[in-house]
Amino acid sequence: MPQIEKHKPGSFCWIELATTDQNAAKNFYSSLFGWTVNDSPMGLGEVYSVFKLPGGDVAAAYTLRKEQLRQGLPPHWMLYVAVASADEASMRAAQLGGKVLCPAFDVFDFGRMAVLQDPTGATFSVWQTMQHAGIGIAGENGSLCWADLTTPDPARAAKFYSDLFGWTMMKDEHDEHGYLHIMNGEDFIGGIPPTNPRSAHMSPHWLAYFAVADCDATAAKAKQLGARFYMEPMTMENVGRFGVLADPQGATFSIFQSMPRKPK
Repeated sequence: MPQIEKHKPGSFCWIELATTDQNAAKNFYSSLFGWTVNDSPMGLGEVYSVFKLPGGDVAAAYTLRKEQLRQGLPPHWMLYVAVASADEASMRAAQLGGKVLCPAFDVFDFGRMAVLQDPTGATFSVWQTMQHAGIGIAGENGSLCWADLTTPDPARAAKFYSDLFGWTMMKDEHDEHGYLHIMNGEDFIGGIPPTNPRSAHMSPHWLAYFAVADCDATAAKAKQLGARFYMEPMTMENVGRFGVLADPQGATFSIFQSMPRKPK
């Protein structure tokens, strides 16, 4: 697949793991996805780990800071959305009923970012590119391929993100459950599942999906490495096979194996 030199506004452009054990997380994901790691100092004894596949960067990791732990922030994956201006996106998000959890700031000369929360409670970040565009490769096993938003109010969330990023929400006429597909321009990038009794008790959150060649084999390996499954691998007809799991430190993500559509 071609490398990504620039992400268009509204696309998921970066994904970042906040963890309590950075070295253990590096070992887990390198073993699971075949990622290599490039560590860079962040100052004050902190290290930023960039995960790579042949051809480009795919994600990163850092250790949760003491103030984050005091706030009760658990290990998690954070999704970043590309924007032309982090400052303008933050202001617009607040106007639309969201919260600015961390105002826009420069990350060295790599880019400018802000941490936001939608009106239903899900957290995400925005990224204004300077020197670092973000994810450098897509369509490969081990790369980000999708993202779902779990929220108690899909309609409210859909309006917020559509107004903020220009996303279009599409319903499948053959899906009686009401899953909303998120389109950024011509690209399908994620979705908003309908609420159900199980998700109603979950905190609102974004769930990142990573592409794999064999969902069951990857799931078995993840378990050997200490992962815990919230949803064992299951098949969605004409879509693919996926599972939802937490790494040994507790950060949740999904693995996804694409399947060819069956002819009707």
